[in-house]
Order: sequence, then C-alpha cells, then structure tokens
Amino acid sequence: MTVDRHRLTMSDTSRDAAEHYERALDSLLFFRPDVSDRAADVLKASPGSPMGHALHAYLAVLGTEQTQAAAARGPFARFRAALDHARTTPRERMHLAAAGACLDGDLHGAARLLDELSVGWPRDALALAAGHQLDFLTGDANRLRDRIGGALGAWDETDPHYGPLKGMYAFGLEESGHYEQAEEAGREALAHNPRDVWGVHGVAHTFEMRGRFADGIRFLDAHVADWSTGNFLNVHNWWHYALFAMETGGTDRVLDVYDASILPRECGTDALAMQLLDASALLWRLFLSGDAQPARWNRLADMWAARADAPHYAFNDAHTVMAYVGAGRFADAERLVADRRRWLAAPRDAAGRPVSNRAMTADVGLPVCEALLAHGTGRYEAVVELLLPVRHRLAGFGGSHAQRDAVHKTLLEAALRSRRTDLARSLISERLSLRPACPYNWLAQARLADQLGRHAEAATARHRAGHHAGSADSA
Repeated sequence: MTVDRHRLTMSDTSRDAAEHYERALDSLLFFRPDVSDRAADVLKASPGSPMGHALHAYLAVLGTEQTQAAAARGPFARFRAALDHARTTPRERMHLAAAGACLDGDLHGAARLLDELSVGWPRDALALAAGHQLDFLTGDANRLRDRIGGALGAWDETDPHYGPLKGMYAFGLEESGHYEQAEEAGREALAHNPRDVWGVHGVAHTFEMRGRFADGIRFLDAHVADWSTGNFLNVHNWWHYALFAMETGGTDRVLDVYDASILPRECGTDALAMQLLDASALLWRLFLSGDAQPARWNRLADMWAARADAPHYAFNDAHTVMAYVGAGRFADAERLVADRRRWLAAPRDAAGRPVSNRAMTADVGLPVCEALLAHGTGRYEAVVELLLPVRHRLAGFGGSHAQRDAVHKTLLEAALRSRRTDLARSLISERLSLRPACPYNWLAQARLADQLGRHAEAATARHRAGHHAGSADSA
C-alpha cells in the first residue's frame, strides 16, 4: 500500500496518484485555482483511490456551489456502492462517511466525523482543512479554533503544512475572540510562507474586529503582492481591504476596489457564489448608508438571478436577497423568500437524511431574508421584530463575525429609522464597547443624539468619527 508524506496509508492509490494527491493538498491549503485539476489527476492515475474520491467530494461542497455538489453526488455514491470496504483503512472509511455526509447536505454531521478522525490521525491535513472550512460554513467558532488547536501538538514546525495550519488556527482564534493571539498565529503562518492567503485573511480579521482600520490597510498594502492575485481568496481579501477603506469614509476608494477586484466588468454569469456574496455584502453596507449604486446593484442582481439556485446554503440566500433589494427588484426577493418557505413546509428528504441547510434556513436564514426585504421596503419596525430574536443566533447560518456584521448593522439602522431609541442606544453601546475607535459607531451615536435632541453630544460624536476616519485615511 502507498503512504502519504505523513505515513498515512492510501488504499488502491499508486505512487503517482499519491504524488498528485500531495500536490492537490498543497493547492487546497494555499487556495490555488488548480486544486480541481490536481484532484482530477489523482483519480486519473488511480480511479479507485478512496482518498481521491473523498477529496473530490469535499471540493464539490466547500465552495457552496449547488451545481457542483449535485454533479458530484451520483459518481460518489456509485463509487461507494462498488467499493470493497475490507480493502480500506478505518481512516479512509471515516473520510468516505464524512464526504458522503457533506454531499447529502449534513454539514454538521460531516464536521463531527472529521473531528473524530483528527483525534485519531491528527496529521491528516485533508481532514483538518475540510473540517476547518465546514466549521466556517456552519459558523462554529469554538470548533473552528479547537479542531486545529487540538492537532497542532502532533506537528513538527518544519513540516511544509505546519504554516497553513497556523493560518487556520489564526482564524479560529479570531472568531472565538482571541484577537492578539490570532494576529500572532497569523503572522507566524506568514513567516513560514508569505503567500499563505488564509493566514493573511486571519490577520485581516483581527484588525477588523479591533477597529484597527489603518493598521489593516497598512498590513494588506505591505503584503499585497502575496495575496491580491492568483488565488481563490483574493476577492475576499480585497473585500476586507474595502471594509477598512469604508471606515475612512472613502467611498470612491471602496468602489475602485469593487470594480477592479471584487466584481470586475469582465466577470460573466459564471462568477462563483463566494465572489457574488462579497459583492452583495459590500454594496449592502453602502446601501445602509444611503449610497444607492443602482447600476452596480442591477448587474449583481442579474448575476444572482442567472444562478437560479434552489435551497442549498442559507447564507447565500441572504446575499441574493440583498442584491434584489438593492436593485429594487422586490418581486424577485419575495419569490425567493416564498420558495424557501415552501421548501421548509414540504416533507423532508425521503431517505431521512439530515440536511443542515433546513435548520440554517428555518432558524436564521429565512428571518434574515424577510428582514432585508422589509428594510428595502421601509418597514423598519418589521425589521426589528424579525432580527431582534435571532441576532445572537446569526452564527447558525454560517459566515464570520465580519460578514454577519452587515445583518447587525441592518438591525441598528432599522432601530434608528423606526425611532426605537432605547434599542438603538443599547446596540450602539454594545458596538462601542467592542470597537471604541470605529467611525461607523460614532456616527450612529451622533444620529441617535440628534433624535434625542442632544446636539452637543452629536457634535462630539461626529468629531470623533471624523478624527478616526482621517487617521485611517492617512494610512
């Protein structure tokens, strides 16, 4: 039997296929666009490789592309049905079970299986990478941190994959609130490999969560040659750059980033869901500030509509609704919401498979979509009533703190616009307690003070916002 670089057995896998597998893992860990081709090479060399098939299945799910998952389901099921399980190892059987759960839509079950696998085989890089991304998609901050932290002790710092693991750990630490430790871990990842774009991503998140927008711009500028092109994460890291720029009040700079790097003109209707998601998330923040951007919204709404996605991932649904609302296409938003309601009311999968997206849609996704639609039609009281009960459960439909902040800002905007001053005061206080140097928070405080007739307090808050924005802009 063949073994991989960590001495883990690979059944029915030739030496040539194992080398392709190692190259595919490198591409996966560094978000290189050739990962699918590398994975295909594994099965060309060894069509019966269990690890090759597991890798294919994970890739089909982790991009949240419904068509990719659907296309992979049949071939993977046929492979498992014909497989002689006695020829496989316990580790491989766990991978195949987890990959099958992924394709069946049970993201939480797959994450748990990979958690168990990593306890027994902590140097299985595929289990750690796939599990880490599933933790992100399901919004499980503790597992995002502890899955990697629990395995790191088994790794040698000289291993080529140790650096990417530190990058993953940085993101897990950040999402669970350990910002300084996360920055340190992310910078250690970059010391191992400056082109570790997930490590760059983890450090960028720490600046976002601490309100250190000038530092965030300086950091991304300093590393721009390493992260800005040629990888699947470059769009998302440009999105982080635009968020930092937005806090300076530089709308022109934000839109330059949007047009050049987030949704360039050359993008067609085949743009990836993750790219469209970042575009929606950025324009929605401008929309909340009163910056309409109708042309950009209409193009983005067309691109979401061209996908015609059935229920697959609730987080994507919310960003689709943002695009429809931003473009003023309320009928399209209403149709999507109605479709998700019908899906939830229909009988569950006949095979009895647990589909994570059902709970994610019912518990969080659908109320968020309804609230976004209500916001677009000026029903701000309805926004508050829909979002207030779920605001502490938003992690349940995936994403990061930074991504979900668009929904938190929607609630605050609705509270201000419906003159729910007690609620607005509480929400602003929460935000200022976490990020006291955030210009958006100071401007929200100024608006509330205006509503309450506290003009001196409003003027002070606006001065602080301008001062902090100017400091960030000077970066």
